[in-house]
Amino acid sequence: MAVVLDRFYGTGRRKTSVARVWIRPGAGRIVVNRRAFDDYFPRETLRMIIEQPLQVTGTAGQLDVTATVGGGGPTGQAGAVRHGISRALARFDEKFRLPLKKAGLLTRDPRMRERKKYGQPGARQKFQYSKR
Repeated sequence: MAVVLDRFYGTGRRKTSVARVWIRPGAGRIVVNRRAFDDYFPRETLRMIIEQPLQVTGTAGQLDVTATVGGGGPTGQAGAVRHGISRALARFDEKFRLPLKKAGLLTRDPRMRERKKYGQPGARQKFQYSKR
């Protein structure tokens, strides 16, 4: 017996941002935190990042995307939404997995801010040495 799902889920992460993403067949609307996609991400580069998985799979304009994202800044959030869309697309159709993998969209970007160490002003910078 086949289970028919009306939507597919993917969790995306980038830096300190986490995105919960649902995709379903529709008119191609993208909603982030209950706001229009263009309204939430005003920078063109961030919108381009988010649409990447849909362009790679050729599903732009065919799927509705609903995302809830929190933590981090705009760039991290855009990366998290992209990762979430990619993972949801891989669940939606198994043949999308290979092109998404080749484009590097299923890999979680591991780069994060390094923590500040005790006894120092920052993560790597040391206090200025004084000879006298």
